Amino acid sequence: MAARVEVGKMKNKVISLLIAALVLLSLVTCSKSQTKRIEEKLFAFDTYMTFVVSEGPRSREGLNTAIERIVEIEQRMSATLPDSDISKINENAGKNPVKVHPDTFFVIKKALEYAELTQGSFDISTLPVSRLWDLSADNPRIPEAEEIKQTLALVDYRKIKLDEEKQTVYLESEGMAIDLGGIAKGYAGDEVVNILRQHGVERALINLGGNIMVINGREDGSPWRIGIQNPRQEKEPEARHVAVLQVRDCAVVTSGDYERYNVKVYEQTGKRYHHIFDPATGYPAENGVISVSIVTESGIDADALSTSLFVLGVERGLVLADSLEGIHALIITQDKEIYFSDGFEDRVSEIHTDYRVIEE
Repeated sequence: MAARVEVGKMKNKVISLLIAALVLLSLVTCSKSQTKRIEEKLFAFDTYMTFVVSEGPRSREGLNTAIERIVEIEQRMSATLPDSDISKINENAGKNPVKVHPDTFFVIKKALEYAELTQGSFDISTLPVSRLWDLSADNPRIPEAEEIKQTLALVDYRKIKLDEEKQTVYLESEGMAIDLGGIAKGYAGDEVVNILRQHGVERALINLGGNIMVINGREDGSPWRIGIQNPRQEKEPEARHVAVLQVRDCAVVTSGDYERYNVKVYEQTGKRYHHIFDPATGYPAENGVISVSIVTESGIDADALSTSLFVLGVERGLVLADSLEGIHALIITQDKEIYFSDGFEDRVSEIHTDYRVIEE
């Protein structure tokens, strides 16, 4: 799973915020319609989120309720907040089952389903390994191979035991720990869309820090145009998009090695130690993939699959995407090659000239 490593380099966060602002500006460019919109911002899940919804009788109420719901989900599912369900589960590893809120139980159950589906490439129990890596800007630490090897004994989704009737979660071994960073935002996105629809919102574009949810299309009836960030933008500041997707009523989630990595270590070693860990090795996934975008109806599915395919790599990732109904994937490699799952290429336009599409 995408174990969310805290990267202390403020430069990364500033760049990310600027990119988010630019992307939002491009995404909400609409027709000449005079239809009014409501816009809001929120900092949650350690990222900045933006909300653009069409104005209606209950739109403001719906947006406020949706924002409250995001905060509620974060408080239950954060691995860093001491009173969260996840922190309590981790504190009781190898000791006691922990009764959790139905939200948390649902997301963990869904995560284990994806762990089975991907044969462990998606695994929410990688937190003990990711904690070994101190990728802060001032004092970056890369753990020794033996240290990683020993800690990998604590990584095993099959040792996460659920009791459906009691709504409890139990980690079988002391020292185990889970993190829902690779799936919780997807669930939050689905909840936001449900709430907005219940309040009569006709169209919306929600950016939960890289997890994008859209309702309907733009005011002029055309699809939303979603820019996929150029994963090597730092070398090409004038070209922030590698491609543009045209979508309606769906989730678009992208995972990339450019999101959180230590710039100082990269400059010194040429290694891009990022936040998406391979559960099999205990190291950041390294298979040539630098970005994966998933488009599907469900935010939670898109979130989990973007991480899964990043770890699986091009060949296995495309096989998985093509085996699942309603799942569309775009994979970019370090060689600047773009791969599409079956039937996805027709949705994509404006591909950056430095990248080439590989026909499978």
